[in-house]
Amino acid sequence: MAKATSGVTLQQLHYFIEVAAEGSISAAADLLYVAQPTMSAAMKDLEARVGRALLVRSARGVSLTTDGAEFLGYARQVVEQVSLLEQRYLGRPPSRRLLGVSAQHYSFVVDAFVRMVKASGAIEYEFALRETRTWDIIEDVRTLRSEIGVLYRNDFNRKVIDKLLRDSGLAFHPLFLAEPHIFISRRNPLAAQSRVTLDDLADVPRLTFDQGANNSFYFAEEILSTLSSKQEIRVADRATIFNLMIGLDGYTISTGIISDQLDPEIVAIPLDVDERIEIGWIGHASIPLTEQAERYLTEVRAVVTSFGVAVLG
Repeated sequence: MAKATSGVTLQQLHYFIEVAAEGSISAAADLLYVAQPTMSAAMKDLEARVGRALLVRSARGVSLTTDGAEFLGYARQVVEQVSLLEQRYLGRPPSRRLLGVSAQHYSFVVDAFVRMVKASGAIEYEFALRETRTWDIIEDVRTLRSEIGVLYRNDFNRKVIDKLLRDSGLAFHPLFLAEPHIFISRRNPLAAQSRVTLDDLADVPRLTFDQGANNSFYFAEEILSTLSSKQEIRVADRATIFNLMIGLDGYTISTGIISDQLDPEIVAIPLDVDERIEIGWIGHASIPLTEQAERYLTEVRAVVTSFGVAVLG
């Protein structure tokens, strides 16, 4: 890779990162106040210098080739390291911080995100947190819309998830193992119990996150997705599911990690089943993480540890 990138300028790397983020050469040019022909020429010159196609051009914009996705990871690393060098030795202010995270609907993901933003110390930043469907998380990371994805796997969905990740050039990195809990309203009668069983839940509305067109059991965000339920409601976001827990005394199954500060009306009760939930983050197998992404994962581990859960890596 070092030989391929010889002669590449820092400005070209900046341009390429913006083009990849915007999915459009003209949009990146507008954002950076550069003439569109200048930006287009810079991208063609960059591809000539590295000796391979980095972008697929179409009437709808541009997308990254496989080489382009790998190159983007290294470009981000170079630009970030130059920024850190300038801050340390030239006294320049911190540069604009960038990070995208796509995740299933977990309270600890949001809690860690809040901590990261507060601790960033950046004068300017552009962070994105997308709570979304399982398939979309994988697509977001595959296409580099997000640098990190957070999701779960267990014995039921492991083979399907792992194959999809391999086919997408992604890798799963375990964060922690969780004992299944139900999330319910503090006013729910089950909240007084130390543990609940599936029999306890037989007549309670089950709340699940809708997976859209990819509504396979394997992509469900909740374990035991194949079990039938007398009353089931699918929702699209975490605020709605919590409101239905309060309004309808419904429940959902998750990790048991929930923030009293962010979600004060909801409690977690252990579910008496012989299952474990493995939570992990996904990223490109061949692309190193940026420093900002590493900072976020550090905050995730800190949040998880604060709940007495041992992290795996």
